[in-house]
Amino acid sequence: MDNDEIRIKMAEYQVAKPPHVLVTLGLGSCIGLALYDKYSKVSGLIHYMLPESNGKKNTAKYADTGIPFLIDEMIKLGAKKRNLVAKIVGGAKMFSFGDENSVMNIGQRNAQAAKKILKEEGIKILAEDTGDDFGRTMRFYANSGEIKVTSYKRDELII
Repeated sequence: MDNDEIRIKMAEYQVAKPPHVLVTLGLGSCIGLALYDKYSKVSGLIHYMLPESNGKKNTAKYADTGIPFLIDEMIKLGAKKRNLVAKIVGGAKMFSFGDENSVMNIGQRNAQAAKKILKEEGIKILAEDTGDDFGRTMRFYANSGEIKVTSYKRDELII
């Protein structure tokens, strides 16, 4: 692990500036949502597990509480909301339940939640690597906004 890497575990978030690299491992049905302000270089990454909190407290575990919280934390570090752009990774369908639209397809629901919330917040999605049936690791470089996505099932992808 590089000294500039900051690891974000499941149901956690982090905000940083260069030279840091925000890293999250094991994105299956979970989403790694990266937000970036190219002017201030403030970067944020959340690894959330579920689309809705339904009143539960763990902010970073859920899209509906975690994404707005991450935006607020980035603003505290100097980002401007109007400058934020997003990249989304994960949301895989890790298990087959038969019905493609099943409530059990957490990955798809997680990705849809990110898109809905980002639209409501007025944040443009620049890129995504979601869906399919395999896990991912993402490395988010605060100096450039670039994300490297790796998986055992395919070559490295840069978004």
